[in-house]
Amino acid sequence: MEERQRRRAHWFRDFLCGVLIGAGAILPGVSGGVLAVVFDIYRPFMEVLTHPRRAVPRYWRMLIPLGLGWAAGFMGIAKGISAAMTCSDAVTYWLFIGLIGGTAPSLFREAGKEGRSAASWGSFLLCAAAVFAGLFYASRVVHVQVEPNFWWYNFCGALWGMGVVIPGMTSSSVMMALGLYQPMLEGLARLDFLVLAAALPGMFLTIALLARLVTWFFRRHYAVAFHGILGFVFASTLVIIPAEYTGPGEMALSALCAAAGFGLAYFLARMEQREGEQD
Repeated sequence: MEERQRRRAHWFRDFLCGVLIGAGAILPGVSGGVLAVVFDIYRPFMEVLTHPRRAVPRYWRMLIPLGLGWAAGFMGIAKGISAAMTCSDAVTYWLFIGLIGGTAPSLFREAGKEGRSAASWGSFLLCAAAVFAGLFYASRVVHVQVEPNFWWYNFCGALWGMGVVIPGMTSSSVMMALGLYQPMLEGLARLDFLVLAAALPGMFLTIALLARLVTWFFRRHYAVAFHGILGFVFASTLVIIPAEYTGPGEMALSALCAAAGFGLAYFLARMEQREGEQD
């Protein structure tokens, strides 16, 4: 009976993580790949992509709820996120900031599992500076607008694929800079065939092409790669902190959502850690 309850709790945990990762791919400034890392899903996922014959039998129990959750988060929550951001983008951002903050301790421990060298700290600083400068430039300096069409939606799918494989790649911010984010989000919400037929193949093809390269780099330079991810997480979180609020009420609600996100993420991370110790 305890084993059955444990499996149900683990299934629900993986489903919820999939929902958050799928939603994180849509929310500007948040990387679905980063959320996969902080929920300790990134490495099993990359193993499935690079060595499916060996990894699928090992992780198939996890893949089903993750896939269902990702579909729900990516497709089903697109309309909800759009509505939430319309009501208050500051509150929505703080929810995801709390989610990332709640997993920061486990992410820091994971990064130092094979030691911390001068090169790894240099990777952290370099990645943090590059990501912060790039996102700041894309969101505050460049104001290029393009006409949405099949090829631009395919480009958006490729950006999403990069965000899954390369933690810290915040693809939605680039879309916003090009004026593609709102049409893309609306197309996903109404299940527009043009958007789906262009974006999904572009995303999956990009994931397949980059998976082996990224996995090789992690295998050869683990500490450097993971501290680079820490830099990605730090910079991409810092750049989305809202600076404007409508009043004290929105600030209070933002604080509550940040605390709720932190508590949820911390609980999920601790749950995964306890299960790893039991195994």
